[in-house]
Amino acid sequence: MPNLSTTHPAATAPPSLKQKTQDDAIRNAANQLEASFLTEMLKSAGLGKSREGLGSGGEGEDQFSSFLIRAQAEQITEAGGIGLAESLYHSLKESSHD
Repeated sequence: MPNLSTTHPAATAPPSLKQKTQDDAIRNAANQLEASFLTEMLKSAGLGKSREGLGSGGEGEDQFSSFLIRAQAEQITEAGGIGLAESLYHSLKESSHD
């Protein structure tokens, strides 16, 4: 009967795969930080402010405009962004190896 207490070699990820997973997590965190920054900048620029009068979205527009702004910020980041995510990625990667 095989010894079940030992870990089979195929059950552990190779070091290169672990590093790739860690790098992906760091890149994802950097992209999320850039998207958050862009969300706040788009809000400050007035994007998503509801209109007055006929043709306004009313309460519904006010409630959901933050979702639209966040989605737009994420699309900007995915399209290359403003370079903040790349800078954050390199800084976070360097600090994770120390």
